[in-house]
Amino acid sequence: MKIVSWNINSVRLRIEQVVRFLQEQQPDALCLQELKCPDEHFPHEAFEAAGYTHRHNHGMKGYNGVAIVSRLPFIETDIKHFCGKEDRRHCMTKFENGVELHNFYIPAGGDEPDVTINEKFAHKLSFLDEMTAWWADRRISDPDRKAVLVGDFNIAPSENDVWSHKKLLKVISHTPIEVEMLEAFRKSGDFVDSVREIVEEPEKLFSWWSYRSRDWRESNKGRRLDHVWATPNMAGTVRSASVYDLARDWEKPSDHAPVIVEFNM
Repeated sequence: MKIVSWNINSVRLRIEQVVRFLQEQQPDALCLQELKCPDEHFPHEAFEAAGYTHRHNHGMKGYNGVAIVSRLPFIETDIKHFCGKEDRRHCMTKFENGVELHNFYIPAGGDEPDVTINEKFAHKLSFLDEMTAWWADRRISDPDRKAVLVGDFNIAPSENDVWSHKKLLKVISHTPIEVEMLEAFRKSGDFVDSVREIVEEPEKLFSWWSYRSRDWRESNKGRRLDHVWATPNMAGTVRSASVYDLARDWEKPSDHAPVIVEFNM
């Protein structure tokens, strides 16, 4: 089962790139974040023509939004709102093999890592808190649940997930409190970092590069903000994992590259 996570930064603007990727890589399920597209304008026809006949989209005008498109049928779909906001940051599907696929778009958090002056950062930390409590409850209710959690987590947890640990310690996405809270969420499900099962540390690995760099590949000042995690009962099933950074070279690219993980089911 080949699963991909990709912050597309406007699905309508980049639908040709998405279709190209689907044709080249043929994933079973593609999870998109930052759709910037209300549900009534989601490009269903393009996905249908590409063979992705099963879709669960949860979007809104202007920003945010998540979707799962698949060649495999769903037996269940759901969404979860966090922090009392209906800002389209989660959707879930369940497949016939019993695996849940959760797609998240965790808030970026703004520019200043101080909750007293930055509401966006406070929202991000509250979101992580709620995610942690929510999954802990789900784990209690069904300890044998099989799930894959993917998305733009907007946090690069390891020193090897950023181009400079020292320079980014006070930059949102790599601050100690974010890393600590993401680890608390990971522990709430004892999740396995599927990508790092294959691309082991200390190898550097990034999935996002700023638009500000004229030559992003030469400067390589990236961060690994996009993740694919799995419940512990799926440990050892990862067949391959990679970041498809070629898409970052395409015309008018997203600043994120697709993260691809293939599981043996």
